[in-house]
Amino acid sequence: MTLVNWLKRHLVVVAGLLTLGYLLLPNVVVTVFSFNNPKGRFNYEWQEFSTEAWRDPCGVSGLCGSLTLSLQIALWATLGATLLGTMIAFALVRYRFRARGAVNSLIFLPMAMPEVVMAASLLTLFLNMGAQLGFWTILIAHIMFCLSFVVVAVKARVMSMDPRLEQAAQDLYAGPVQTFLRVTLPIAAPGIAAGALLAFALSFDDFIITNFNAGSTVTFPMFVWGSAQRGTPVQINVIGTAMFVVAVLLVLVSMAVGNRRGRQKA
Repeated sequence: MTLVNWLKRHLVVVAGLLTLGYLLLPNVVVTVFSFNNPKGRFNYEWQEFSTEAWRDPCGVSGLCGSLTLSLQIALWATLGATLLGTMIAFALVRYRFRARGAVNSLIFLPMAMPEVVMAASLLTLFLNMGAQLGFWTILIAHIMFCLSFVVVAVKARVMSMDPRLEQAAQDLYAGPVQTFLRVTLPIAAPGIAAGALLAFALSFDDFIITNFNAGSTVTFPMFVWGSAQRGTPVQINVIGTAMFVVAVLLVLVSMAVGNRRGRQKA
């Protein structure tokens, strides 16, 4: 078999691996430079191997404080957006009411709107209300722009549900609450979980909307941006590497649990 024929047969696999490698290349660079010992302010050129930053990840003033703040905002924003988004998704799928079509269309507006436009609009709203910019304005802004993503994820799951399962539960004398908790909610759980994970990632990673509505509050993305103006500390690469490793481990655990359940059902 010639090389050309082999490439034709495995073109999709090769293209997929190249794409995956391209996507993971920045993570590899971040991981490598987390073990660097730069001689100056900027951690852009490899100097020598060192684990000093890993031994003291909070060695840079304000880094761990901003990271903790971002995690708190992301968790509360995920909780708020997931609760509101799930209720909106069920209402849009299960009920008929006036302006339902308009609400369906408006749900996609924050997803299609440039972030800078939404950030400026929210800032104008908060200033007109006389609100002090800080933790709460960031949280409200994050819930508002994460809400649409949760609604879309949960709505897709609810639309694919078989209503006969709930009808069967009601035929077996299950009440509305029992039917929801034992039938509806478990079936919708994957969509709710997907929306929650998406909301957490969007909230934690956001910079534009946060920068407009933060005031003097500094989140982790804002800290990274500010540090890049003066010199990127190695500890930022350490935090990024740790977060990447945790995310990969969560995916692997989720896949292992899914495969185990599949084997048990088989």
